[in-house]
Amino acid sequence: MKEKLQKLADELAQLNEVMANPAVIANQSEYQKLLVRRREIEGTVLLFEQMQKLEKQIADNEALLEDSDPEIREMAKEDLDLAKEKLLKLEEELKLELVPKDPNDSKNCIMEIRAGTGGDEAALFGEELLRMYLRYIKEKGYQVEMISESPGEKGLKEVVFKVIGNGTYGRMKYESGVHRVQRIPETEAKGRVHTSAASVAVLPEAEEVDVNISDQDLRIDVFRAGGHGGQSVNKTESAVRIIHIPTGTVVICQDEKSQLKNKIKAMGVLRSRVYAAELEKRARELGEVRLAQIGSGDRSDKIRTYNFPQDRVTDHRIGQNFSNIPAIMDGGLDPLIDALILEDQAKRLSQSVE
Repeated sequence: MKEKLQKLADELAQLNEVMANPAVIANQSEYQKLLVRRREIEGTVLLFEQMQKLEKQIADNEALLEDSDPEIREMAKEDLDLAKEKLLKLEEELKLELVPKDPNDSKNCIMEIRAGTGGDEAALFGEELLRMYLRYIKEKGYQVEMISESPGEKGLKEVVFKVIGNGTYGRMKYESGVHRVQRIPETEAKGRVHTSAASVAVLPEAEEVDVNISDQDLRIDVFRAGGHGGQSVNKTESAVRIIHIPTGTVVICQDEKSQLKNKIKAMGVLRSRVYAAELEKRARELGEVRLAQIGSGDRSDKIRTYNFPQDRVTDHRIGQNFSNIPAIMDGGLDPLIDALILEDQAKRLSQSVE
């Protein structure tokens, strides 16, 4: 383990040296790549430095155990026991740090929510999921950029938005999949419990360096925006539809008054969808299990059930139940996501040991 940690420390020192070079700073594309790598390893190197200090402290205290003064020996023994306890905890933390990580974890993410089976009730649930995520995102100090929104007669048909902040994909990716709700709809006269669903997709935001999309592979259409955008939006052909011909991926953006802004947002979503599809294709070819989302991450996977009559949320990937649905729907997602991260880390750690 120490050999791996020393290599990371050497790499960080080299990165800092390279990133101080004016020529590298001028090349922003290259500089950003290096910056991402530095962010990935600097926390681990800091823990390694703490470990080295503790080891020196232990060695110093062990030497003092031979001192002729009994008071010094007693103080050294107390400090030694405390330092050993700290070192043990630190070593466990470093083991997790060395477990192979998803390289996309530090990225921003694109989130998509779509109403599934259940008609109006599914659309209402989709709207509630959006509210839940927006509250959670605000609480975590992240930022949101809305990309497109399609309201239904009731609730929400579909919404796409970007979550901005270091590590947002690494935290939000566990929400990807089908969310099922069981409750009595307001329109249900006989008091029967109905089951509806909404799907959530979480994609790492792809930069131009992550995926190569040729202009020849795109078809771009412009048209007048519809819906609730207001007259200034609907008067001009500001809405943009981009089709990626090789994959058939379609992205529509019409929330902005500016056609250019809509095009930039749509291209961001398109890159992320194509990038995510390429990642899944590579994983299948290599026969890998996608542990990053405790399951395949496919939207056809039922990941969670919100049972309102029983005040219970069940995450099917880890078989764990959580109570207090009102608090969860109000953005209290940390207990669920933390449990998923712990399970993910445990699986990754066991794989790395094998």
